[in-house]
Amino acid sequence: MGQRVVLLPERALYLPGHDTLLVADLHWGKAATFRAAHVPVPTGTTAADLARLSDILQQTGARQLVILGDLLHAKAGRHADTLHTIAQWRQQFAHVRLRLVRGNHDAHAGDPPASLDIDCVDAPWMLGPFACAHHPAPSAAGYVLAGHLHPHVSMRGRGRQRTTLPCFVFGAQVGVLPAFAAFTGNGAYTVAPGDTLYAIVDDEVLAVW
Repeated sequence: MGQRVVLLPERALYLPGHDTLLVADLHWGKAATFRAAHVPVPTGTTAADLARLSDILQQTGARQLVILGDLLHAKAGRHADTLHTIAQWRQQFAHVRLRLVRGNHDAHAGDPPASLDIDCVDAPWMLGPFACAHHPAPSAAGYVLAGHLHPHVSMRGRGRQRTTLPCFVFGAQVGVLPAFAAFTGNGAYTVAPGDTLYAIVDDEVLAVW
């Protein structure tokens, strides 16, 4: 395809040729959803993820942000404080075009408020040769970039040490991004023959196989 792709340790993918940053599975308001169900979880998770997103938008200078599904976690997560935090962030990046390719959580949570100025589309949404989607299924439209699976890889070290790291996965027809949100569980991606995995280790992205 002749496309340059930059994998960022902040769990994002940058396409310089399209001046576009891609992220998947933000799950804004997930912690608020848990608290609404009386589950004690930390506060400030959405604000922390927005700060990380701000850093990479400034770092790359991207003029467009494409979210590969699951922007909002659930209807219960549309808390006034959460939406206010997001609205303040959006004002800071009003010059950036935001596009949401709807995922399964978006179907239940609903589209974000119109005031956030986010274009909402169904998959596949084409960006050059890339078919942007949430579910990582091959498409005749182009090479699929998706999320949904929250891929991780388990690594073993000396002394039987074991750690689990978020990773990018690229196969022959589909690439899967790690979940951008820090407050998400590990996914269950089944590695297929020919897949290449890139693990996020601290501030680096390293090919592991």
